[in-house]
Amino acid sequence: MKLAAFDWKGGRHVGRVSDDETAIDRFDLPADAVAEDGVACLIGRDLPPVAETVPLSDVVLQAPIPRPRRNVFCVGKNYHDHAHEFASSGFDSSAAKCAVPEAPIVFSKVPESVTPTGAPIRMDPSVSTAVDYEVELAVIIGKEGRNIAAADALAHVWGYTIVNDVTARDLQGLHSQWLIGKSQDSFCPMGPWAVTSDALDLADTPVRCWVNDDLRQDSNTSLPIFDVPTIVAAISNGITLMPGDVIATGTPAGVGIGFKPPKYLKAGDRVRLEIGGIGILENPVEGG
Repeated sequence: MKLAAFDWKGGRHVGRVSDDETAIDRFDLPADAVAEDGVACLIGRDLPPVAETVPLSDVVLQAPIPRPRRNVFCVGKNYHDHAHEFASSGFDSSAAKCAVPEAPIVFSKVPESVTPTGAPIRMDPSVSTAVDYEVELAVIIGKEGRNIAAADALAHVWGYTIVNDVTARDLQGLHSQWLIGKSQDSFCPMGPWAVTSDALDLADTPVRCWVNDDLRQDSNTSLPIFDVPTIVAAISNGITLMPGDVIATGTPAGVGIGFKPPKYLKAGDRVRLEIGGIGILENPVEGG
């Protein structure tokens, strides 16, 4: 099931997207229940009654969780090919130990960096001149848990969405830590909507990214170093995961920093991410 947050007739709503992606069933919910939580307001409850069906073309999609209540958890270097391309880039502060990590590398993006499909990725040349893209499957937690065993982890997953882990590589290198370079305004495109956990086959789902018409990343959810249960278990080690928490699970090879010379984003580009079973997240690039 595809569930979306959207603006329509001056209000914020959530609803169920039709299978053909042409319409959306608007749920009968008060606006204040969905303003920031988006689809996360549906976690742990039966679906509300449908108020009406609206053409998808009449609404403005928002990120499925427009403002997560906590930082977005992110996993770095979680595909073998990307781990090696990043280790050789000169921007990897963890590469001296090992190109391929022995345990998940976890960092975060601030909630305010989240932006929806169609909204611009805004580059500020006075801050960064090396802005990169990263297609990532994102997990949405549905059940609270701490010290979750990997064998039980998928029972804590409510759904999935797509995240573009946009990164200022020069800031990432300058600070030897990733929060600032990953958390610039608009650097976490998310969407176009969320899907419930039963809608995705983690063992075989394509993960792709195009910049304009150039296919840059082409991988599969079967290929990460650490799978979703391992990631959920690791992050919950002493940290209580809460319903609505978002975990971006890492990107495959083909990011801009992996090319020689690097292929950073520039004004006028369009970045299109696609994960099978979810949909397409597409954002223009502005500034710079």
